[in-house]
Amino acid sequence: MLNKQEFLEQLKADILENDICPNLRETATQLVLGDGNPNANIVFIGEAPGKAEDEQGLPFVGASGRFLNEMLEAAGLVRADVYITNIVKYRPPNNRDPLPEEKRAFWPYLMRQLEIIQPKVIITLGRHSGAVFIPDLHISKDHGHARKVKYHDSEFLVIPLYHPAAALYNGSMRQTLIDDFLAAKKLADQSIH
Repeated sequence: MLNKQEFLEQLKADILENDICPNLRETATQLVLGDGNPNANIVFIGEAPGKAEDEQGLPFVGASGRFLNEMLEAAGLVRADVYITNIVKYRPPNNRDPLPEEKRAFWPYLMRQLEIIQPKVIITLGRHSGAVFIPDLHISKDHGHARKVKYHDSEFLVIPLYHPAAALYNGSMRQTLIDDFLAAKKLADQSIH
């Protein structure tokens, strides 16, 4: 019987074998599947890898990742407690936003990833990842508010947050993000017990 990590390795192999988004693959250094604890109760989902992520093969390792680490620390967590991934698994050229068809192409693989991990809570980082779960999402008013989202036989508690990069560009967002994050952690703890 395969363990969760082996299932995730198989998922990565399937993405490569099926050549999902060859246009992105050609311009990226490598596929960035995800990182962290495959048995995590909380999964963070961003939109796509950036330059540092593409180089290192890990999600959220650049400036946004450092701020994410700070938020985790504020909530008494470390990266090894959670799982971090993106909708799109290759870096878009020049860090452009992922295209709708790229998000659609990776969606079934993201769902398989979530089925393997079976988190209790999904925290989306930014409007792009939030909107794939909550199509009518308005990040400015919906940030920090949990919603139950059904997908086939699965139900997820999804908490949309601003992307950590928002705090890097706008210092006043920093506290909003930390406050939302701490509230999300509290909600996650309640749904886990």
